[in-house]
Amino acid sequence: MRARILLPAALAAAFLTVTACGSGDGSASADGAGTSASKASSPAQPTADSHDSGSGSPGAKAPEALNFSATTVDGRPFDAKTLAGKPTVLWFWAPWCPTCKGQAAETAKVAAAQQGKANVVGVAGLDKNAAMRAFVSDTGTGSFPHLSDEKGEVWKRFEITQQSSYVILDQSGKTVYEGVLPGGKGLADKVAALTG
Repeated sequence: MRARILLPAALAAAFLTVTACGSGDGSASADGAGTSASKASSPAQPTADSHDSGSGSPGAKAPEALNFSATTVDGRPFDAKTLAGKPTVLWFWAPWCPTCKGQAAETAKVAAAQQGKANVVGVAGLDKNAAMRAFVSDTGTGSFPHLSDEKGEVWKRFEITQQSSYVILDQSGKTVYEGVLPGGKGLADKVAALTG
């Protein structure tokens, strides 16, 4: 029993040592420019969720990046294919991360401003679902969907190694930006450039 408790804690501590909350210059990409076209992944959209900001364009063909499913923090199914045809912001966060909390208000503001034109999806990781739900409630970010990625599957798909990161996909599913935006500054401009 003790090994079951200690192993996840040890793994989490090792991961945090490598990734450090919000460290870096705002870029998590290998090219150092804050963008990456090599990522072929994207988040999922709740099929039965009440969040309008997570719907794609009717009839749009889903790219490979959107070929996966997940579950939201409130237990609803989420199919990434339904995001197809619109730009998508994936916000990778952890419930205990102060940098992530600092990004919450701006991310929610962008989600509201771009509703119907772009998708905004939170991807919570590095903790348990109860803490993820509490973060959404505490930060007032419940107006858009958040995935519960306890196993890190979506994080791995997008090669995310640090919480408080954004991945922005254009309407074709191509990654056009990846990095940390302290306080969410610059997110609105990046999304507006894709939606016109």
